[in-house]
Amino acid sequence: MQDIKARLDSAAARTNTPEFIASDPVQFPRRYSRVADAELACFLAALIAWGRRDIILRSARRMFGAMGESPYDYIMSGGWKKLGSACVHRTFFETDLAYVCRGLRACLRKYASLEKLFAGAGDMFNGIALFRKTLARGNSGKYSKHIADPDRNSACKRMNLALRWLVRRDGIVDLGLWKSISPARLYIPLDVHVARTARLLGLLDRKSNDRKAVEILT
Repeated sequence: MQDIKARLDSAAARTNTPEFIASDPVQFPRRYSRVADAELACFLAALIAWGRRDIILRSARRMFGAMGESPYDYIMSGGWKKLGSACVHRTFFETDLAYVCRGLRACLRKYASLEKLFAGAGDMFNGIALFRKTLARGNSGKYSKHIADPDRNSACKRMNLALRWLVRRDGIVDLGLWKSISPARLYIPLDVHVARTARLLGLLDRKSNDRKAVEILT
């Protein structure tokens, strides 16, 4: 176990650096000084964080560029109502972005901030479920395939990634904007690469990359 710790510490030292930010989607929420903008940007950037990193960054630049200087103002003023059906990122289209923006506005009207929504939910998987439900309520009860469902055993990688950026506060890569939630409540963002490495290190023996695997590895 000591050898595993040394290897993980070494890997963290290579990647948890300011230089990492320029090649990662975390750069986008870091562009905003206002918490209301940055917390929304965390969820929006994480939402399209799958596939090749260069394509993710290209898609995110286009998405945030269309929102102007403030994602918060764009969402609350209904700027997304002008969206059509063009592709934003892979299988995520402008219709999907409009759904998310409409749902985020419903979340903010009900809870004032996303931090309050998640802080009141206790467990972070419960928070993701509540977040998903509130987005649906803002969209006439319709659920989106792009918002993972922890109640169906999803690992919720992208949502856990956004939460990591917002809660984990080491002052290097992660933003640590939310002060009312302890980093100890976070779950690891699990994708195929993390899962494969965890199995090679002997930290995970579950074959499925699902919520249960996230809980075991965390």
